[in-house]
Amino acid sequence: MLNTVYRLTQPRKIEIAFNEIDIFSSDIIVKPTYLSICNADQRYFQGTRDAKVLAKKLPMALIHEGIGEVVYAPDGSFKPGDRVVMIPNTPTEKDDVIAENYLRSSKFRASGFDGFMQEYVQIPADRLVLLPDGIPNEIAAFTEMVSVGVHAISRFDKIAHSRRNVIGVWGDGNLSYMTCIFLKKFFPETKVYVFGVVPKKLADFTFVDKTFLTTEIPEDMHIDHAFECVGGNGSQVAIDQIIDCINPEGTISILGVSEYPVPINTRMILEKGLRMFGSSRSGRADFVTTVEMYDAYPDIIENLSHMVGIVQVVRNIKDMTEAFELDTKKAFGKTIMKWEK
Repeated sequence: MLNTVYRLTQPRKIEIAFNEIDIFSSDIIVKPTYLSICNADQRYFQGTRDAKVLAKKLPMALIHEGIGEVVYAPDGSFKPGDRVVMIPNTPTEKDDVIAENYLRSSKFRASGFDGFMQEYVQIPADRLVLLPDGIPNEIAAFTEMVSVGVHAISRFDKIAHSRRNVIGVWGDGNLSYMTCIFLKKFFPETKVYVFGVVPKKLADFTFVDKTFLTTEIPEDMHIDHAFECVGGNGSQVAIDQIIDCINPEGTISILGVSEYPVPINTRMILEKGLRMFGSSRSGRADFVTTVEMYDAYPDIIENLSHMVGIVQVVRNIKDMTEAFELDTKKAFGKTIMKWEK
């Protein structure tokens, strides 16, 4: 079966390629329907990644956040027409200690091999999660990003001590917003404070206990634990503020991605006996938990609906390019491609 793949061959240039899908394999064939653009996709599309990285990765189909409809399931695990979330992480081995998303042998779509910008996706059954009825397509499309926050929270729950009166979250963007939604569900008795730089963005965090501008943090601010969701050039300032505010033996979860090394005040980490850990990507269990919580808590869907920004119908390469360009102009939320290929 011949399949059409839309690969980025150089910054801002998408070209058609073809590959063969083996209909006699045990894999499921899925037709993508809604795809969500991530900042990582943009770094490839805009060519802001290191030139050596681009030379190594391209040509490659972008997008690792998306849903689709099952076309063919030889093992009967799904039915044709089933709506499914596609999991981009693809492990090649199992380890009893290291999670699938941290194994160096695992592949990740749109980062080394083709993502979901294809006519059809051939994918193992365990890389799919069935979507319940009633979950809007536009929200389900960015489940992968939501699952990253869920993954970080689940790791935090295993690492952090039990005093969780106040958790601080630094960042007022998409990742912070999603993480805060689930922090309030996982720890309903805990106060969640958000620290950001844009008052208009902070105003959207209606479900947290308090919000603060990072330039106006009270001198007597004390938190038990923290999540850093800033990344980029703002990481150092965010981490410094966290270390200043956090109580002794607190835990700091690092989620923000930075292209360059970030200086950290190790003296105060030692003095306060702090724990710091990083989280990246997610695995099947995190996707399953995320979808289950979608179904159990309708207000999660209501809050996530504010994340849906641009919805671009995509039928050709011109539409794809336009979606990526429009995404660079948004201030908040996710750009969704309604994939009609």
